[in-house]
Amino acid sequence: MIRAPSTRIGQIVRRLRKEKKLSQQALSSRLGISASYLNLIEHDQRSITASLLIKLTRTLDVGIEVLSGAEEQKVEVLLREALSEPELGTDMENAAHEITAIAAQSSAARAILTLHQAWRAARHDAEGMALPGGKRIILPHEEVRHIYDKRMNYFASLEEMADDMRADMAHDAGLARGEDLPQSELNHAIATRLRQRHGVLVRVLAEDDVLRRYDPLEKTLVLSDLLPRESRGFQMAFQLMLFEADQVIRQIMDEEEPSTDDARTFLHIGLANYTAAALLMPYEAFLNTAQTCRYDLDILSMRFGVSFHQAAQRVTSLQRPGARGVPFFFVKNDAAGNITKSFSACGFPIPRHGNPCPQWNACTVFAHPGEIQTQVVAFPNSLKFLSIARTISGTVSHWRDIRPVHAVAIGCELSRADEVVYGDRLNLNAEPTPIGISCHLCDWTDCRSRAFPPIAHRLTPDINQRIARPFPFEDAEPNSGKPTGKTEK
Repeated sequence: MIRAPSTRIGQIVRRLRKEKKLSQQALSSRLGISASYLNLIEHDQRSITASLLIKLTRTLDVGIEVLSGAEEQKVEVLLREALSEPELGTDMENAAHEITAIAAQSSAARAILTLHQAWRAARHDAEGMALPGGKRIILPHEEVRHIYDKRMNYFASLEEMADDMRADMAHDAGLARGEDLPQSELNHAIATRLRQRHGVLVRVLAEDDVLRRYDPLEKTLVLSDLLPRESRGFQMAFQLMLFEADQVIRQIMDEEEPSTDDARTFLHIGLANYTAAALLMPYEAFLNTAQTCRYDLDILSMRFGVSFHQAAQRVTSLQRPGARGVPFFFVKNDAAGNITKSFSACGFPIPRHGNPCPQWNACTVFAHPGEIQTQVVAFPNSLKFLSIARTISGTVSHWRDIRPVHAVAIGCELSRADEVVYGDRLNLNAEPTPIGISCHLCDWTDCRSRAFPPIAHRLTPDINQRIARPFPFEDAEPNSGKPTGKTEK
């Protein structure tokens, strides 16, 4: 028998059942058990056998990792972050059970997180507190990020649109039915389709400050000659999707109902980018290649004629029901630690506000520009991940300009590391690098890289002693369950 009280599998089953709009009677019938037995399971009062666990994954069409409680753990991390705001004056040191109880009530948890986001938004923009229609206050990019999180960064209708368009382009190129368009001809085919179907001429010109500019009156798409080839291809695909995927994109936007015009525009751009990536990296072919090369991003980028950044972001969207890839997280940040883009399909607790842990390779990789750095990391709650990071450089117009450099980090749960080539040279059983979601919430007590003391520990300044840690504070009490940062990493 399998019992997983730490993952509260009953809550997970109930959440997935409701997402599928199934009654207890309907799901129990498909599983071959009684509705009363399912009710006991959903309330964590009965164990789950291995055979029933397999039936659940097939019936609900989810991977086994979904039943691990990654979504619930992510909600708990966000709740703890929200409730630990210093301005609230709350003591969350021994509130693990209370947070778990709140997370189990999805409506209450969403309400708290919504209020937290509204409070954050109000601090950033006091004028945005009163929105038309009385909708909740939230920064536009955060609202769009929530939409991607809710959909697991997968949009079936956009994938279908991209597949149909690619097949149509292969037909226009004179290929036999079912024969795919070669990657080497894709950019030319996109430019040809823009010209023949939409009357748009693509021109590459010396543009300093604008990378892509479309003139609807002149029907001209101008791309900067400073863009590398793979970026030009992506920008052409993006413009093509603004024309041909417009109806499908607007349908998704209408379903999500963004609260502001800014959020709607951000979502429009993001969905067009998503469809462009699906055109350049078709789902089935990309997934098969990714699984064959074990997610080697260099191989993926070369075989599909895309950048490292584009390939890294595409692997996070391989979550089609029945044909899922490894669930990855994705983070893009600058050298100051500002996170400009993020997504997590594996429960990796990405900081929503503030800076990431300086011991994480998404931060340390700037010391090794252009090199892929691998790392096994562990959070204080015992979650462990394989993290892969590399810097990428943007374009500059003049030699005197400072070239923008960002880090791209992706990763997965450590239990899936054997499916990823980047885990091969690591000792996955060695002690991982301890990191935290942010210094305020991190319980690792012997970290020398702290920028702030942890909220849950009392400061102990001593005028007669200077210790190696940036802040002196009490370690966890014996048997409290909190990490000491020593043997319990």
